[in-house]
Amino acid sequence: MELPEIILLSQDMNRELKGKRISELDVENVKCLNQPLDAVRDETIGRRILGARPRGKWVFIELEGDNNLLYNTGMGANTIYYPAGTPPVEKRHIRVGLGDGSGFTSQVWWFCYLHLVKTGSLGEHKMTNQLGPTPMEDAFTPEYLGSILKGRGAVKNTLLDQRKVAGIGNVYIHDPLFLAGVHPLRAANTVTGEEAHRLHASIAAILKESISMGGLAYEVNFYGVKGGYGKPQYRVAYKEGEPCPACGVAIQKIKTGSTSSYVCPRCQPR
Repeated sequence: MELPEIILLSQDMNRELKGKRISELDVENVKCLNQPLDAVRDETIGRRILGARPRGKWVFIELEGDNNLLYNTGMGANTIYYPAGTPPVEKRHIRVGLGDGSGFTSQVWWFCYLHLVKTGSLGEHKMTNQLGPTPMEDAFTPEYLGSILKGRGAVKNTLLDQRKVAGIGNVYIHDPLFLAGVHPLRAANTVTGEEAHRLHASIAAILKESISMGGLAYEVNFYGVKGGYGKPQYRVAYKEGEPCPACGVAIQKIKTGSTSSYVCPRCQPR
């Protein structure tokens, strides 16, 4: 999951879980935990959920008693709510049961994280304490974006660095770069102020569009329903060989380090 899906998941969790008490916690693969399972149970069972908020690719679930469950879906997980009186899905790796009989499960595709962290120690949590602002925060301004585009590394690598911009992954990076007319392999320090403003606007536009459609079409939300944002909405992403929507030139798939990118060679000159 990337930022749009995490924002939507946090909103759904607030709607369904806020104010309820945790009554059960089952974890099949304890490697996703940062503490022994018994210790996590001791600090969570009986605690009321105060709310959930997005932070990059993480959901911070705040509990009473100065505790937080930090949840990251890793390479993918179906996180599904079940109402009271409804059995949870059978195939699951995590289950959080609540006092009213409802709860949620997580079916993990590869790996995930569920970390227990004291509120006063959030600044010491190594996996989240260096996250940059997300594109939906006030701190993510065109000026901030310009300030991180100063190195000789590739623009794409800069935007995917979670210490600089939290929440964007390889799915949502292609179309903002296309809309801004910026090649992913361009040196970051060659991006002009005007291009940084265009890139800032295009990042926000793509993420908001996906959120408005319920997130990615191959992800399911808290209720097991797939999102509506997919290939019909993509501009160049995952459309190798198809005509560019702006100029008609064939979209190319190129290697960008350990990932691939989709670009229009005419609209995004390197």
